[in-house]
Amino acid sequence: MVIGTLILVFGWMGFNPGSTFGATDLRISVVAVNTLLSACFGFIAAMAYTNAKWGKPDISMSCNGMLAGLVAITAPCAFVAPWAACVIGLIAGFLVCFGVWFFDHVAHVDDPCGAISVHGVNGAWGVLAVGLFADGTYGDKWNGVSGTVKGLFYGDIGQLWAQMAHAVLGFVWAFGITWVIFTLAKQFIRIRVSPQVELEGLDMAEFGAVCYPDFVLAQSAMNPGHAPSSSWTDNGGSTETAPESVSVRDGSPGGNGV
Repeated sequence: MVIGTLILVFGWMGFNPGSTFGATDLRISVVAVNTLLSACFGFIAAMAYTNAKWGKPDISMSCNGMLAGLVAITAPCAFVAPWAACVIGLIAGFLVCFGVWFFDHVAHVDDPCGAISVHGVNGAWGVLAVGLFADGTYGDKWNGVSGTVKGLFYGDIGQLWAQMAHAVLGFVWAFGITWVIFTLAKQFIRIRVSPQVELEGLDMAEFGAVCYPDFVLAQSAMNPGHAPSSSWTDNGGSTETAPESVSVRDGSPGGNGV
């Protein structure tokens, strides 16, 4: 997971600075620094939040925090100062944590990877960040507009309004076209697996092979971090102490795999 995240960071360092279409544009250095700073501060924020909440940092959520920082800085990377990139990444790291909780526990959206929180929530935050933190040092004549790009904190509320309109239109377009595509697709193909396959996993149903035959979720006797508690409740409502290692492949304490 961490290696995969760092590969994405490496790719993003080409994605954002590479969008200048030439290293002769010296803004490429600012873009590269801002991108890395935001990613690092997003990681730190998510790690600090999970450590404060559960007693130990969650590496999965920390990696999502790093990705959230990358997503959030993509829009403003060429228009903000490094200190603002740190703030943007810091806020992104917290946003992804709250976003994952909200979509899991309030909206009840099936998003096990937190993709909506990383790319949707923080994509919108990054767009709005341009209208807040753009410092007026870059962007003259962009899109045929005279003058550099300045955000609210540098005296131009108009840029913030433009960014807000962009965020709304982007959501309407993305949600609308996706809804149309899947509504039509459902008339011809099945786009969701059965509830049984959702529980068992897609490996056998979709690919005809078990990718991790020896993978068993187990609970440590020390009950570290935010793992489930060392007691469990049976169907009758009584509470018992769970065994030291509990197989949960079929969802039942001590049960065998399906």
